[in-house]
Amino acid sequence: MADNHALHAVSWRKSSYSGGSGGECVEVGFGMPSAVPVRDSKDPKGPALSFDTAAWTTFVAGVKAGDLTA
Repeated sequence: MADNHALHAVSWRKSSYSGGSGGECVEVGFGMPSAVPVRDSKDPKGPALSFDTAAWTTFVAGVKAGDLTA
């Protein structure tokens, strides 16, 4: 989990894939040089997961390439 003290400097952006129906909404944080925090936008005071920037970049590239389909 991400350090709550470090999260104060983070700017959050909701995923463009999050629907407007109040369902599955994910926010990604920007402003931490070595990590990418991710949280549930419906629970902004709740826990956030933190991913290494290289791992996050690989994950996003895989999603965009269609490698991670259900």
